Amino acid sequence: MTNEQPPDAERPDAERPESERPESERPESDARAVEAQTEAFIGVREARRSEVTEDYVELIADLIHENGEARPVDIATRMGVTAPTVAKTLGRLARDGLITRAKYRSVFLTDEGRTLARECRDRHEIVLRFLLRLGLDPETAEHDAEGIEHHVSERTLALFAAFADRS
Repeated sequence: MTNEQPPDAERPDAERPESERPESERPESDARAVEAQTEAFIGVREARRSEVTEDYVELIADLIHENGEARPVDIATRMGVTAPTVAKTLGRLARDGLITRAKYRSVFLTDEGRTLARECRDRHEIVLRFLLRLGLDPETAEHDAEGIEHHVSERTLALFAAFADRS
């Protein structure tokens, strides 16, 4: 007779570590932690989906400000993507009511698109000011702000703004 432990699948539940038990058998605090993690991952995926939309409307607003119009070829160049990728994304933005366009013509933002572009620009500026206030160099701060702006909560953004505005 040996003192070997039975394989994991054969161990009684009382001997199994909580991490190996089904969620329904874990303590309530573990279930809350799992739920919080799930919500966080869902939030990140949603932010990633909206990131492309936000980048496009922000760029379209910039091009209109600089050139009076936003041409698909200019969007493709600035985004570093192909013309078909821009065409597909512009089609989605038009369906979502953020832009207007005609085939082979410039792209313009709707009122809703302009509002979203302004919100994105404001968020970007707050994050940028915060990073600069921390002492980050302007080039790195600009690069990092571009990613952070899409994933920061309103609560965190408010704290960033308060910190950046301190004397």
